[in-house]
Amino acid sequence: MKKTNAMRILESAHIPYETASYDDDGEHELGRGAAETLAKKLGIDPKLVFKTIVMRTETKELCVFCESAVNEINLKKARTAAGAKEIDPVKPDELLQLTGYVRGGCSPLGMKRKYRTFIDRCALDCEKIYISAGVRGGQIIIKPEDLIKACDALVCDLAL
Repeated sequence: MKKTNAMRILESAHIPYETASYDDDGEHELGRGAAETLAKKLGIDPKLVFKTIVMRTETKELCVFCESAVNEINLKKARTAAGAKEIDPVKPDELLQLTGYVRGGCSPLGMKRKYRTFIDRCALDCEKIYISAGVRGGQIIIKPEDLIKACDALVCDLAL
């Protein structure tokens, strides 16, 4: 797999990681179905796959949320974590312009700008988790503690 900005950030911080790749068929399911498909392609437990969701608050601040793909994010918990009155996912057609990433290849690392990042505490129950490497078909395998450090993320309960 070609090196991505997410990988460069980890390397510059001397944070160890591994990569995994899979054939991207262009079909991008959402939620649990996506996790199960990806996990099957990689031969791993779906709970280890973490999705990255970018949300916008009522003040137009963008926040990044990482949640196990077998769970759904509770918007009330996301609002509380971000200290916002309102919060909604950005539209898929805005994602590239705002983050530099496309849907299905959005990593919490290496976005165009640094946004506040929140990671669900269920990540800490895993030895390693899989996050997007910043390209469709590529995953970074990383210890949750290392991802938290690299993103300067807050750990909180986000699951529905």
